[in-house]
Amino acid sequence: MRHKGKALAAAMAAGVLILAAGCSGNDSGNEAGSGPGGLSVPKIDKMATLGTGEGTVNVIAWAGYVEDGSTDPKVDWVSDFEKETGCKVNSKVAGTSDEMVSLMKTGEYDVVSASGDASLRLIYGGDVAPVNTDLIPNYKDVFEGLKNKQWNSVDGQPYGVPHGRGANLLMYRTDVVKPAPTSWAAVFDANSPYQGKITAYDSPIYIADAALYLMTTQPDLGIKNPYALDDTQFKAATDLLTAQNKMIGEYWSDYTKEVQAFKAGNSVLGTTWQVITNLAQADKAPVEAFLPNEGATGWSDTWMISSKSKHPNCAYMWMNHIISPKSNAAVAEWFGEAPANKLACQQTADKNFCATYHADDEAYYQKVWYWTTPIAQCLDGRTNVTCKDYSAWTQAWTTIKG
Repeated sequence: MRHKGKALAAAMAAGVLILAAGCSGNDSGNEAGSGPGGLSVPKIDKMATLGTGEGTVNVIAWAGYVEDGSTDPKVDWVSDFEKETGCKVNSKVAGTSDEMVSLMKTGEYDVVSASGDASLRLIYGGDVAPVNTDLIPNYKDVFEGLKNKQWNSVDGQPYGVPHGRGANLLMYRTDVVKPAPTSWAAVFDANSPYQGKITAYDSPIYIADAALYLMTTQPDLGIKNPYALDDTQFKAATDLLTAQNKMIGEYWSDYTKEVQAFKAGNSVLGTTWQVITNLAQADKAPVEAFLPNEGATGWSDTWMISSKSKHPNCAYMWMNHIISPKSNAAVAEWFGEAPANKLACQQTADKNFCATYHADDEAYYQKVWYWTTPIAQCLDGRTNVTCKDYSAWTQAWTTIKG
């Protein structure tokens, strides 16, 4: 099992999506569709038919997504693909979404496992092509709750295939935190008895966690989407985090450090991932994690094909293979997330795996707001105000932490 290998704390600072030339509308018929706030999408044709593999596919992925047995001989879903298709997989691990976007712009890579904070930039930047799901047989078995979402499609046109998903949970030490918390209020309470032992995710995207909490506790702010914050809403969220900073013992981005902090009792309450909870419990730490009453933020990654792919047939074959039941189950267990293919749950080695990760629990995931790049054009559909983009989030996060 592997951690969530995304260094979002350093990701996506400047240029986070007003996006690059080629994104603005024009009169030449090159506009394929419009996204949130009227952003236009470059017209790029999707592949019509699947041909013979070109012998190679160049992949950018998060750590743990493309395993060929070199990390662990028992963990390999690449070798079978190469034998079946004749497409040799050349993979590069990326550490941040910014790195993925930069690499995809070179045109040297065919597919990428983009998170929601990168996928919009790739779509509106013209770096990825719309996907013809008719050429991906396993797409039909992807959970409906992951299809045609704001971070992976435009006007109902998919720009990739979902890979998996997970929620950002609230974890606590059961021997210290009593009574058991039920709400995110536990980490924002200015009078908390756990001051100095509260932890939070170290990334500007954590501002969305505060905004989500305010959606419930301060409805007068009118927050409808935690990634769409106008000046007033943004100030309320950052003010809340500034106040919380006084209670934070440490911010975390390295999953191993959070496991150790909870084991040692240096942290007793804060945000986590399910895989971290599993590892801490395996190490006998008295912890539990849950989805609070307000819901939570989370992630869903998408396999996307380059608009400049030199090996499109192998790329399509890879996208179909990686979301096949067997491969998707293997990746999900190794990485620590819910699979995207509903049939993968029958293939996991741990027969309770999908229940642990709520893989087929759409009611659970309806409470999760997946990471999406904040942009100036409000993602909640408002057109009468400007929302804070990710560069503003990054600047604010630096100030919050001091």
